[in-house]
Amino acid sequence: MTRAVTDHAAGGELSIRPVLGLGEFGPGIDIATELRRAAPWLADGDVVVATSKIFSKVENRMVAAPTDPDERDALRRKLVEQESVRVLARRNRTLITENRNGLIQAAAGVDGSNVAADELALLPEDPDASAARLRSRIEEIAGVRVAVVITDTMGRAWRNGQTDVAIGSAGLRVSHPYDGSTDAHGNPLVVTDIAVADEIAAAGDLVKGKLGGVPVAVIRGLHPVDDGSRAADLVRPADDDLFRLGTAEAIEQGRREALLTRRSVRTFAPGAIEAEVMHAAFADALTAPAPHHTHPVRFVWVRSPQRRLQLLDEMAQAWRTDLEGDAKSPESVSKRLRRGQILYDAPELVIPFLVPEGAHDYPDARRNAAEHTMFTVAAGGAVSALLVALSVREVGSCWIGSTIFAPDVVRRVLELDDRWEPLGAIAVGRPLSAARPRPPADTAGLVIER
Repeated sequence: MTRAVTDHAAGGELSIRPVLGLGEFGPGIDIATELRRAAPWLADGDVVVATSKIFSKVENRMVAAPTDPDERDALRRKLVEQESVRVLARRNRTLITENRNGLIQAAAGVDGSNVAADELALLPEDPDASAARLRSRIEEIAGVRVAVVITDTMGRAWRNGQTDVAIGSAGLRVSHPYDGSTDAHGNPLVVTDIAVADEIAAAGDLVKGKLGGVPVAVIRGLHPVDDGSRAADLVRPADDDLFRLGTAEAIEQGRREALLTRRSVRTFAPGAIEAEVMHAAFADALTAPAPHHTHPVRFVWVRSPQRRLQLLDEMAQAWRTDLEGDAKSPESVSKRLRRGQILYDAPELVIPFLVPEGAHDYPDARRNAAEHTMFTVAAGGAVSALLVALSVREVGSCWIGSTIFAPDVVRRVLELDDRWEPLGAIAVGRPLSAARPRPPADTAGLVIER
């Protein structure tokens, strides 16, 4: 098969030729000797493209398997778990996993195709090392300097179908970056990086096929340059991968970690929080459970700088009066008042209120007190929900109880109904640095079972 190309390394024409007449591979078989016999025409600069299955067979990576379909499937699943370091996605019976070499593919490469019915194939333990050994051995017995690419079949994100990709290589530059170059129209190429080894793998599969019993192809005309790179260099680190989790797994992890992202943030980056972000968080928080189909909470977003300053100044004065009445020293009073500075500095200030609208009125104090407690708990749940709703939007917050101690000042400055009870204050802003989910709390002594 010949086609005209403008190749990354050489340009001109490439020929892609199957290696016919190869026998069955197994332990003790020398792949290089078999290639020399079947392809005496191998020449310097050729690229040998070989399926990983023949390396699995000669490197004792074949596992005896029962022929019963259910037992065979159970063993396959056990091997997938053994070969995987993490599971990225599950879809029905299909697992997308990462193996020890960082390869992301279905079932960790455990394969039952093109092998005997009583076997399953595992990928080579180190495909790059396998490629290097074959390259060295070919030069030793045939006297030609070739490059080697070891391939396996994989799917692609957002694309139907599969293609062969390079999982091992030796003797060629695995990628060709164009960053800093310009195209024919003078446009700068910023992120273009061609995965040459993967293109070679896919090209070789055009003549190897899956059912023809042709595990090796040879590409001529590429004239590869050996820069010491390996197929492993094509594996993107998980932290840089936009698709490191499947959709279902990402949603599951998000649900599991949402609450653990919340923490008290006391120092904020400058800049207001977008109104749509705030309102989206408010809307989430107001889905918190409430008694009697009511809304026992109101969130007052203090957006006026003048009103905020007046409120905090008057609250500080009221707190100072209380502390001085407690006979606190001037140093102690000043130290405690400084704790409220966060409410001055935060980009946004929200004050939640308990609103007893819809509460039942009982003829006795005991049940009325219980009703008030029930509404307080419900309002507190909405406050907690707001903190989490902000956190999952990468907005920090810190709940401070100060308004509870100055309810009259708060209601008067904010011009609110006398029945509204302030439930603290929430400082809101972007955190200076992103925080990872904190570990769950130790429940010892805090959870009582009866």
